[in-house]
Order: sequence, then structure tokens, then C-alpha cells
Amino acid sequence: MTITSLPSTTATPAGPAAGPGPRAPGSWTPGSWRALPAAQQPDWPDTEALQRVENALALQPPLVLPDEIMGLRGALAGVAAGRGFLLQAGDCAERFTSCTEAGVRSKLRVILQVAVLLTYGSGLPVVKVGRIAGQFGKPRSSPTEVADGLELPTYRGDIVNAPEFTAEARRPDPDRMLRAYHHSSAALNVLRALTLGGYADLGQAHGWNQEFVRRSAAGRRYERAADDVGWALRFMSACGVDTRAQAALHQIQLYTSHEALLPHYEQALTRYDEHRRTWFDTSAHMLWIGDRTRRPDGAHVELLSGVGNPVGVKVGPGTTPAGLRELCERLDPAREPGRLVLITRLGVGRAAELLPSLLHAVRSTGHNPVWACDPMHGNTFVSESGYKTRRLGDITAEIGEFFAVHREEGTHPGGIHLELTGDDVTECLGGDLEEIVDRHLGTRYETACDPRLNAVQSIELAFGVADLLRAQYSA
Repeated sequence: MTITSLPSTTATPAGPAAGPGPRAPGSWTPGSWRALPAAQQPDWPDTEALQRVENALALQPPLVLPDEIMGLRGALAGVAAGRGFLLQAGDCAERFTSCTEAGVRSKLRVILQVAVLLTYGSGLPVVKVGRIAGQFGKPRSSPTEVADGLELPTYRGDIVNAPEFTAEARRPDPDRMLRAYHHSSAALNVLRALTLGGYADLGQAHGWNQEFVRRSAAGRRYERAADDVGWALRFMSACGVDTRAQAALHQIQLYTSHEALLPHYEQALTRYDEHRRTWFDTSAHMLWIGDRTRRPDGAHVELLSGVGNPVGVKVGPGTTPAGLRELCERLDPAREPGRLVLITRLGVGRAAELLPSLLHAVRSTGHNPVWACDPMHGNTFVSESGYKTRRLGDITAEIGEFFAVHREEGTHPGGIHLELTGDDVTECLGGDLEEIVDRHLGTRYETACDPRLNAVQSIELAFGVADLLRAQYSA
């Protein structure tokens, strides 16, 4: 396997039929997005510094490899065929300061707990994709914000600027893209050590439960499930199965993903694989396009249309059936299994109304994407105390609507997309242990951008989704 990288100032070879589907030679290059409008971009004050950083990134080793990316493509093809379930979960906006062993372990721990509950409850293999090791950028509803009469650029994530409300902190700094690369690399090193080195062993399921979680009703129910998993492993051993030789019981494959918000960064990490004769974005295994950047004639769609990674698209309430058909055609013209993940973020009460026509539109074109539900972003509001928050009840209800529509349409509800943390934060309302209400939000409100489910809420939600999956396939 040979992977070619070129500085962004160098003309990139068109190569043969680059990308996931048939293309006219030369119709796409890693830099062809530059001729198109790019939404949600910082106002970089120093274009020479930006170019220098792009060139430096283009010479760095890839963060992930094409073989890993294609492994995820294969796993997602199974999900699209109804033979698995996608769990995409992690931080809203990662901070550079969270890329420590403890920080990565905390996120992985709750992802493992949710994944084992989904597998245990549904009997389906769970494809695990983290919003981790690269989710440093965030789209914003306004380019600036005002406080005490001072107007400054909005905080766009650590990859762009800093959250402190000063002119210096909010100045977009392209050197932060290099820092994001190195922090992503460090986080990936920890993830690989943990997932392959025994931490993800199913026999450790009890050890993933933290004390503050164990005190909750959801945590106690999790303990009982972990007991059942332990007994199942003992049963297999008693039947003569050498569980020690079963790698799948002792280690997992956790794939990485982030929103491909900054095309300068993504292009710099795009590499040509000579063996597959295809370009890959090696910044993560899977990239997604947000609801604010998904215009079919825009820069983000153009860039990701030519790489071989799985590509997700956030589908908000403003998405029309015709617009979604066009996006599917732009991003997956060859209708390849495992290529496309459509992530609906419609809001509670809207999924039942809007999802059927979107399902019909995509099905009529012959595309077979993974359909996943993001129940977080359509249910965000500002509470009376002034905190941006979400209700666990609304999140759960939207997932229920998502499953109900798929059951009625005879299609596979392929996954969920969550913003969560393993920490004991108070950012979302609801939960079964000392239910978080509005007056509690300020106690441990630690997110850099949007509110996340804490570990207890995540486990409670996982039990509910497992019940929905069981009902979906036992009827």
C-alpha cells in the first residue's frame, strides 16, 4: 500500500477515476472545492500563515489508514443491510486539554457501556464510531457574539480559536490546525492502546461502571446486565469454547469521525492510495457534512464527494426530498454499500411528520444508506436559567419516533448519533438519579459548546434503545 501526499501548493494529479464512484478523468481533485462557496469558515486574518500550515499538514503521516477506512465501509454495509447497528457517539466539541489518557479513557468507557448494552439487548453487532480524535471544530449560528458591548468572533472550536472572550483568544489562528492534528494523533494512540490492550475486554464490563453511575437505577441495572454477560462467558467456556482465543471478546475496533468543517485541514490530510487508485481523507475513518454546510453545489460536498471514506450527512427539518436525492447522487453516484450515512436531526414531534417522505425519496433512487438518528441537535433550547440544554425525555422520544417510522416503512433503523461524556456533568435535563432540573444546570456545566448526556443518562438511554431494537426484530 502506497499513500501519496502533496503540499497544497502543488498541483494534484487527477489520477484515474478518483473517488467512490465513476468520474470523468480530471473532474475532481482534492483542491476542486476551492472554486465553490464554503459556508461556516473562519475569517483567517493571515492567508500566508494558513498556506504554511496547509503545506506542513500535507507532509504529516496519515492519522488513519485506507485499510481501516475500508473496514468501516464493510461494517457499515452490514448495517445498511440490516445486519448491525451504528453507535456514533462522543463529545460535542473536543478540547485540546481533554486529549489526555484520563480524558480519552473517560469517553471510551461510556461508549463501551452503551455499546455492550445495545449488543446485549438487541443481539445485533454494534459498529462503534467515536466523535473523537478530531472533533475540534463546530459550526455556529452567528459569526460573532456580543458581551458587555464588545463584539468578537464566535468560538468555533479549539481548531480555530479559544473560548475566552478576548480579542486575542477569538482571533482565528491557523497554527491551531497543526495542534489539532497532533492532539488527534495523541488521542488515537491512547485509543488504540486501550481498545487493543485489554481495557475493552468484555470481562471488564463491571470495571467500566463508575461509582457515581453505580448509585443510580440505570447503573444498578447495568450491573445486572454485566453479570449476565459474565455468566454467558462462563457458559461458553463450560461448553468447550476457548473464550481466551476469541479476539472479539477481548478487544474492539473503535473508528473515529468528525465533522469535515474546515476544508483546508481536510484537503491537507487527503492522500492518494496507489493500490486502490482512490483518494482517502486520512484525518478520520468517517467524515460528516453538517446541516449548515450540505448544499450540493458547495465546497464541503465537493470535497467529500471524491474521497473513499464513509460520508455522513446531517438531515435537518429544512431538507427537502428533492434536495436529499441530489445529495445522495453527488456523494454516492455508484450506490456503493457502506458509503453513505444519513443522520436525521429533525426534533421530537417532527420525525413522524418529515421522515417518511425522505425515506421514500432515497429509496426511489436505489440508494441504500445507513439511516441514523441524531436526537440531540433538533431538541436544543435555552432554559430559563440561561443555559443551552436538552431534555432526556425529548431525546428518547425522537428516537422512538425514528424507530416507529422505520417499522411502518419496513426499513432498518440503522443507528444513533449522540453527544455524551463519561463525566458527571449537569448539561441535559432529566435522568433517574437526582433528576437534573433547571436550577442544577450551573453546577457542573462544562461543555465547550452544546450540552451532552452524562454517563448515567447515556446508560439509561442505551437500555431504551436496546428495548426498541428488540421490539423491532422480535415482532
